[in-house]
Amino acid sequence: MAHGHKSTEKVVYVGDSRVRKGTMPNTPVDYTAFPGKSEAFIPNFLLKEWMVGVVALVGFLVLTIAHPAPLGYPADPTNASFIPMPDWYFLFLYQLLKYPYVSGDYVVLGTMGIPGVAFGALLLAPFLDTGKERRFYKRPIAASLMILSVLACVYLTKVSWDHYQHQLEINHVTPEHIDRAEKARQAFEAGKPRPNPIQQAGAAEVPIVDADDPAMELAATCLQCHGTDMKGQGSIPSLRGVGDHLSQEEIADIITNGRGAMPAQADKHSAEEIEQIAAWLAKQKAEAGE
Repeated sequence: MAHGHKSTEKVVYVGDSRVRKGTMPNTPVDYTAFPGKSEAFIPNFLLKEWMVGVVALVGFLVLTIAHPAPLGYPADPTNASFIPMPDWYFLFLYQLLKYPYVSGDYVVLGTMGIPGVAFGALLLAPFLDTGKERRFYKRPIAASLMILSVLACVYLTKVSWDHYQHQLEINHVTPEHIDRAEKARQAFEAGKPRPNPIQQAGAAEVPIVDADDPAMELAATCLQCHGTDMKGQGSIPSLRGVGDHLSQEEIADIITNGRGAMPAQADKHSAEEIEQIAAWLAKQKAEAGE
């Protein structure tokens, strides 16, 4: 009998906790009370899915407005120094095709055979694995295959990325997005508008600065490849306006040690001549020629 209550009042306790059993007649019935039944798809389930989808789409819209996709530079098919690179989620397939047993005469195996088997097994997994157990440690075969697949993708992705970075380093190539960000930063610090790749493609030709400078005669070896008009040819870049994106020290380093397909010129010019050429090329700027 509970203390402080009438002796005729019936008190119902929950277990031994001496806590009164609550009664809420308006509590909605849980769906688990009906075995084999579930929530109605329309409108209960579908409405919740739609609401989540709307929130995700609005968030994505806000993100695209706040951070628009960067506009890349126009494609240059003559740029032999460009190193192609797929999106990160294709890196493992990109690396897979570099191995001899899935490329060349066996390219069909690498492009259709192995990926086809992998994705086909993924699609057939619900039909092949019909066990009721859902804990991964009690499904050794399925869990092992999945872990091996993930490790293989991670390994191939890392190897592909490391190889790409190595190629950039040995060829002294700066990726386009990094070069674009650096130019935008320099323009911001100089109080200039951010450069537009499309406008740059159709911009007026940059004239040669100090064409009568004696250093131009020393740069005759440079003009053999870059053209006597310094406009470049094929995959060889133009030297007009080179001072806008390279400093004198960087130009001197390129002349001395070479870069990419350009050989080193240290055996053809003295250090003093290289400095004269670099100083003259550093003056080749769009503003100086106006």
